[in-house]
Amino acid sequence: MTPNSQSTAGTSRRTFLSQTAGLAAVVAAAGLPASLAEGQPSNQTAPATPAGSGKYPEGFIWGAATAAYQVEGAVAEDGRKPSVWDTFSHTPGRIRTGDTGDIACDHYHRYKDDIKLMVELGIKHYRMSIAWPRIIPDGRGAVNEKGVDFYSRVVDTLLENGITPHATLFHWDSPQALEDLYGSWRSREIAKDFADYCGETVKRLGDRITNWITINEIYCFTYMGYGVNQLPPHAPGTIVKTQKEVQQTVHHALLAHGMACQSIRAATPKPAKVALVVNFDTYLPVTETPENIEATKKAFVEEHHNGTVLVPALTGAYNPVALAALGPDAPDIQQGDMEIIGQPLDMLGYNNYTGNYVRAANNDRGYELLPLPQDYPAMYVPWLNFVPESIYWGIRMVSEALGKTDLPILITENGCPTDDVVTDNNEILDLTKIMFLRSYLRNAHRAVSEGYPLIGYIHWSLMDNYEWTWGFSRRFGITRVDFNTLVRTPKESFRWYQEAIRENRVV
Repeated sequence: MTPNSQSTAGTSRRTFLSQTAGLAAVVAAAGLPASLAEGQPSNQTAPATPAGSGKYPEGFIWGAATAAYQVEGAVAEDGRKPSVWDTFSHTPGRIRTGDTGDIACDHYHRYKDDIKLMVELGIKHYRMSIAWPRIIPDGRGAVNEKGVDFYSRVVDTLLENGITPHATLFHWDSPQALEDLYGSWRSREIAKDFADYCGETVKRLGDRITNWITINEIYCFTYMGYGVNQLPPHAPGTIVKTQKEVQQTVHHALLAHGMACQSIRAATPKPAKVALVVNFDTYLPVTETPENIEATKKAFVEEHHNGTVLVPALTGAYNPVALAALGPDAPDIQQGDMEIIGQPLDMLGYNNYTGNYVRAANNDRGYELLPLPQDYPAMYVPWLNFVPESIYWGIRMVSEALGKTDLPILITENGCPTDDVVTDNNEILDLTKIMFLRSYLRNAHRAVSEGYPLIGYIHWSLMDNYEWTWGFSRRFGITRVDFNTLVRTPKESFRWYQEAIRENRVV
């Protein structure tokens, strides 16, 4: 998990990225219909639940999430070979704390205890990820059945406890073998290799898993994994010479997603739902006036991250607005690519953490993004500004700016890290996290009450884990993990979320 942000003051994620990865301000290729680029309004369905009831609809999904490299450990067991994050985390200077995911939470050996925690929490849905280098260690070729067996055991245990698995097939841990062979996401070859891996996995687990997610957060392993003439902050940590090379990795990831959709649907032994998870940038009107809302719609589809990831994935066309600024750095697109990329989805996964304020402006764009002041409240990582309304506006903009009024949306990640202190009574009173969750979930309820197609909420994360370049120094979990003893201790936020699930409302 690493979420998104846009233009904010100081050390925002986008500012941080511009300093470390040399990301161009705007990227796109041609093809988006003008009505979508302009953020045309759409007809909205009737409210699904009364706004004043406080209750979520019956059947609303409540869950929690983890990801393979962040929790599993066992990096060299049962045939698994290194991922790019194994290599990256072992490279001096890449991880702030010097930590690696070699052991992480040892979920590989402790998954039964972790599922008991899920049962205690009361969730009926668990978002997990499957490690490509555990299933096909060389990235292509022979399947490692011992790796499949591990996930088979996890899935069986989940189902025995009445918990539905939602499996992400790629959460950043691409096989190091493919980086060595052809530069991983720099090559079109990876799209076919990824689709083959997805097909082999679904053949073996699709009799029990029927909720599949192709890829998590394209932005974070492309724009943040490849840097123009300087080191980028994420794996594979590859330096390239031109922005066009970075853009090509984005295009290849989208192509891999589209081919994976086709592969999953061809391989599944029973009907299955296929989704993509995007940490798209959320824009919200600084004041809810008609002109600011229209400006927000324009920003939502025209700004570079959404225009080059979310928009093509949902419409089969890149946003054209920034094409002139991009110039020769636009990705090379082969005939048929966009039809593959624009595969129909059964659901959109939305990773929401923060947002960006917009207002109408008398300029060429018709809007401006407002920088946050230095004293704006932020959480325990510099990129996570506290913008609880963002969860509502992100959901609404998918419907109104992109016209996807009937596309079910599942919040696949939302949460914040806290600087936890263990009391003398062995309690973790992470009240900051409770404040965060209460505020965001109230805004999610607004979306439901106004009839937008939000079907559920999956919290990031079930437990403290390996937080990428932050190592073990940032704790997003509602369960504390002592990384010396690996003992799990539910936090106060665990109890809060447990009660919210039980009552099906914000408590």
